[in-house]
Amino acid sequence: MSTAGGTTARPSAPPGAPGRPTRGTWGLRDRPGLVWLVLAAATALVHPFVPGSTWLMVHMVALGAMSHSVMVWSTHFATTLLKTAPDLDPRAAQGRRLLLLHAGAVLVLVGVLTSLWPATVVGATLVVAAVAWHAVALWRRLRHALPGRFRGTVRSYLAAAACLPVGALLGTLLARGPDDEMHARLVVAHSLVNVLGWLGITVVATVVTLWPTMLRAPMDADAERRARTALPVLVGGLALAVTAALVGSQPLVAVGLLVYLGGLARSTSSMIGPARARPPRHHAPASVAAGLLWLVAGVLAVAWRVATAPTWADAATGYDAVAAVFVVGFMLQVLLGALSHLVPSVIGGGPAVVRAGMRELDRWWVLRLVVVNGGLVLCLLPVPSGARVLCSVLVLLALVVFVPLLFRAVRACVAQRRAFAERMAKGEPPPSLSQGRAEVAAVLDAPVPVHQLGAGLAALALAVAAGPATAPVLGADVPAAASEQVAPTGVTRDIEVTATADMTFEPSRVDVDPGDRVVITVRSTDASTRHDLVFDDEHRSERIGEGESSTLDLGVVGSTREGFCSVTGHRLMGMSFTVAVRGEPAGGTQGSDGGGHTGHDGAAGAAGPGPAGSGGSPFALDPTARWSDGFEAADAVLPPLDDDRVHRVTLTVRETTAEVAPGVRATRWTFDDGSGRTGPGPVLHGRVGDRFVITLVNDGSMGHSVDLHAGELAPDRPMRTIAPGERLTYTFTATRAGMWMYHCSTMPMSTHIGAGMHGAVVIEPEDLPEVDRSYVLVASEMHLGAPDADGVRPVDAEAAADDRPSLMTFNGAAFQYDAQPLPARVGERVRIWLLAAGPSRPTAFHVVGGQLDTTWLEGAYTLDRRDAGAGGAQTLGLLPAQGGFVETRFEQAGRYPFVSHVMADAERGAHGVFDVTGPR
Repeated sequence: MSTAGGTTARPSAPPGAPGRPTRGTWGLRDRPGLVWLVLAAATALVHPFVPGSTWLMVHMVALGAMSHSVMVWSTHFATTLLKTAPDLDPRAAQGRRLLLLHAGAVLVLVGVLTSLWPATVVGATLVVAAVAWHAVALWRRLRHALPGRFRGTVRSYLAAAACLPVGALLGTLLARGPDDEMHARLVVAHSLVNVLGWLGITVVATVVTLWPTMLRAPMDADAERRARTALPVLVGGLALAVTAALVGSQPLVAVGLLVYLGGLARSTSSMIGPARARPPRHHAPASVAAGLLWLVAGVLAVAWRVATAPTWADAATGYDAVAAVFVVGFMLQVLLGALSHLVPSVIGGGPAVVRAGMRELDRWWVLRLVVVNGGLVLCLLPVPSGARVLCSVLVLLALVVFVPLLFRAVRACVAQRRAFAERMAKGEPPPSLSQGRAEVAAVLDAPVPVHQLGAGLAALALAVAAGPATAPVLGADVPAAASEQVAPTGVTRDIEVTATADMTFEPSRVDVDPGDRVVITVRSTDASTRHDLVFDDEHRSERIGEGESSTLDLGVVGSTREGFCSVTGHRLMGMSFTVAVRGEPAGGTQGSDGGGHTGHDGAAGAAGPGPAGSGGSPFALDPTARWSDGFEAADAVLPPLDDDRVHRVTLTVRETTAEVAPGVRATRWTFDDGSGRTGPGPVLHGRVGDRFVITLVNDGSMGHSVDLHAGELAPDRPMRTIAPGERLTYTFTATRAGMWMYHCSTMPMSTHIGAGMHGAVVIEPEDLPEVDRSYVLVASEMHLGAPDADGVRPVDAEAAADDRPSLMTFNGAAFQYDAQPLPARVGERVRIWLLAAGPSRPTAFHVVGGQLDTTWLEGAYTLDRRDAGAGGAQTLGLLPAQGGFVETRFEQAGRYPFVSHVMADAERGAHGVFDVTGPR
C-alpha cells in the first residue's frame, strides 16, 4: 500500500512467502495503547470515587495512549516514506523505547496522585529519555534516506519530539506546587506545548500525508510544499503562546495561538482537494476530520479564555472543559480514526484483508460519530445536569465500543489471511489487482447510512429530555398534595430560580394563584459550590454547580410553600425560596417544617447545647456507652521535623463519619492527607523560612476552602472556595514562629470549622530546647443533630451559629485520651502544643496534679523555666484561633488528667489523661 498518493493497496503474498515480510501483530505495538484507553474508560465510570480523576483520564489518554501511538506510527511512517532499511532501528530497540515510555508514564501518574515529587521527576525523565531516543532514531533514518518529497513529514516529527521535553519540564514544575497564578500559567503552557506541539504537530503532519490514502484519492500536488512552509508557522506560533504564558502576557498567548491556527490552515488546506474528489464515506477519514475540527475549536477556546479572563487564575478555572475538547474531541477521534485505517492495512494480506477489517470497524460509524460529537457539544452547553450525565454516558459508550470492534476487525483480517493462504496452497489463482481495488472501492464508496444519523440524534434528544427526569418531575396530571385539596386552575407556572454566589435565590419569592401547578427550574451561577432547592422529601432538585440546572415539579399548590438549599449551613445564610399563594389567610404557610421535612438542614431536630441540652432533640452522653471495638485514639505525637525546607502536602476534603465519643457516630468534614483522618487535619511542622506547598482537593459535595494563618497572602485567590471536583494550590513561606491554625473559610464558617475542617501548623521558634516528648492537642467543639436511621448524627449548622456545642474535644473526639491515655515517664520533660480551633469557644489547658514551668503564647514566652526566678503556671488560656505550648515534668508515677478548665467544656469531653510510669 502506498501512503503517498491515490494508489490502492496491493495484494500481498501469503504470510511467510519468500520476498514478502510478514507484518502481522506485535504486542508492544498493538496492546499498550488499548490498555491505556480501557483504563481511561474505567476511570471515567468510577470518576466520582477517584481523587484527581479528570487529571488522571486526561493523562491516560494523552501521555499513555496518544504518546504510545505517536512513537509507534511516526516510526512506521518514517520507515515507509523514507524507504530506509528496517535494521536502522530494529524492533528490539523500538520495544525498549516503548517500555521506557510506559514506565515513565506510570511513575508520573503515581507521583502526581500521591504528591511524591521525586517519583514525578523520575517518571518525566524516563518519558523524555524515551522520546529523545525516538527522535535520534528518526534523525538517523532521515540522514540515511535519499532525497524525497516526504522528508518534511519526518522533520515535523522531529519538531514535535522537541516539544515533549519542554512539556515534561513544565508538568514537573506544576507537580511541585507553585502559587495560584504561576500554577495557572504553567497549566496553560504545559497543555499547549504537549497538545499542540508533541501531539498536534505529529498528527497534522501524519494526517496530511495519510489523508489521500484513507480516501483512495490523488494527493494535492502542492501538499508537500504547504506542509513544509506551514511547519515554521506552527512552531513559531506555539513558541510565542507558550513563552507568553510563562511570562504572564495573556494577549500574546492569544496572538500566538492565532498564528498557530494560520499554520494549521496552511497545512490542512491540502486535504480539501482529495475530499472533494472522494468525500469521506466511512469511519476512518470522518473521525479524523472531526478530530481536526475539534483541535481548531480547542485552540480558539484557549485563546478566548486566556485573552478575556481577568486574571490567570480565572483563565485556568474550569479548564476541564478545554481538556474535554482536546481529549475527547481531538485526540480520541483522531486516534480511533487513524487506527480504523491503519490496523487492517498494517496487518497485511491484500485488499480482502483490508476490506474485512474496514467492514468491522465501520459498524454503526455514523451513529457513533453523531453521538460522540453531538454529545460533547451538549456536555459543553449549559444543559440540565441530568442531561449532561446521560450525554456523557452515551459519548463514553460510543467511544468504548471501538475496542470490541477492533478485536472483531483483527479476527476478520486474520481469517482472510488464512483463507488466502489456503487458496494459494491449493494452487487457486489469487484475485486480480483490479478486482481487489474494486472491492475496497466498494467499501469506500458505500452510501452513508443516513438512518444512523437519525438514530444518533434521537438518542441525544432522548438524553436531553430524560435528564430532568432524574429530579422528581411527575407529569402534567399531578394531583394536589394530600394537605392541599384545591381545585386545579389548569394553569402551569414555569418559574426560573437562580442560586447565586451571594447565598441567595433570585427571585426569593414568587406569587401564584390557588390551584396553579408550579414547575421550578433551578439554575446556578455559583462557581464555588453546589446548591439545591428542597421543599420536602418528595419535592427537591438535584444539587447543581455553575452553569447547570435542575427541574422540580411542585404540583398543584393550595397553600404557601417554603423551600431552601439543603447544603449544610446554606439556609442559615439566607438561601430560602417562597411560593406564596395569593389570598391565603395568615398562618397558612406549608413549609419544610410543616410539610414533611423534619428539622433544619435535613436533620430531624436540632441538637441541644450539651448534656443538659434544650430544644429540638437534646444531646446527652450515655454514661454506660463504650467505645466500639477497634477504636484508636488520634495520634497526638508531634510529627518529627525533617531536613526538607519545602513541605508538600495534599489536603483532600472528605465528608465521612466517625466515632466522636463513646457510642456516638457523627458526620465529619475533614482535611485528609491520605491517612483516612476523621479528626483535625494533619499537623504541619516546620521552621521559619520553610516553604509550604499545599494542594487542596475538594472531594466533598459542597464548596470548601482553606485559610492557613501561618502564611501572609492576599486571601482573594488562595483562600477562595472551590467547587466539588476542583483543586487549588496554596503556597506560602513561614516568616514567624507560632502555633498557627488553618481552617475552611467557606461560609458559614462556624459550621465548617465545627464539622472538623481545621488543623494546626507548628512553626518552631529559634533555639527551641529539645524535650523528651512532644504532643499536639487541638481543642474544638462539635454541634450534632439528632441521629438518622443509621444512628449517625449530622452537622447542626443552627447549633453552631448559636454556639450550642454538643461535645468539646481534643483532637476531634471527646474523652478519647481517657480511654487511651498519653504516655510519659517520671522525670521526662513533656511539651504540649495547644491550639484553640473553636470555632467559637476558648479553652484553658490545665494538668490536674501538675504545674507548668514554661508557657509560650502566640509566638512569645510568657513563662520560661530558663529564666532565673521564674515561677509556675496552672493554665494556658487560649481564645479561639490562638495557640502556643506548655512544658511540664512529672515527678511521680500516676494518672494525671488534663482538661479545659472551662469546666462545662471539660464535662462535655475536653478531658484526657497522661499515664506516667516509672523512670527508664
